[in-house]
Amino acid sequence: MRTTMHTTLLATALAMAGAVPSAFAQGQAPAGEAMTEAQVTALLADKGFRNVHDVKFEHGLWQADADSGDGKDVDLRIDPVSGRIYGDQKTSRLGEADIRAALAAGGYSKVHDLKFGDGLWQAEAERPGGQDAVVYVDPNDGRVIGSQND
Repeated sequence: MRTTMHTTLLATALAMAGAVPSAFAQGQAPAGEAMTEAQVTALLADKGFRNVHDVKFEHGLWQADADSGDGKDVDLRIDPVSGRIYGDQKTSRLGEADIRAALAAGGYSKVHDLKFGDGLWQAEAERPGGQDAVVYVDPNDGRVIGSQND
């Protein structure tokens, strides 16, 4: 019975894997996997950005320079997993208290130097293990999308 169950589970998993279209073919990484530089460049072009250059992975985020649809030079940050693009926006849906609460809920402590700029919240904080870090936080949902050791 145990062998039959394992065989059935394996067959089901293989059948489902063949039925799922490849996310790479659509220019995005599969859920939970980081996008490649080529995927980031393709994503930005698909979203209407032109002259995409200086694409690099820093501080846990993809960063790039590009021209927007109206010809303005923009600095962009891209979530490496979701592909969400953060530009030079000047407003945040969440306020400072909301970001502090989200960081506390994520196990971060000693949050300081919290500021909003270039489309993201940035703060210095202590990770749950005690390591000091600079974290980058989504202004819409409070998720930490990138970090670096301080």
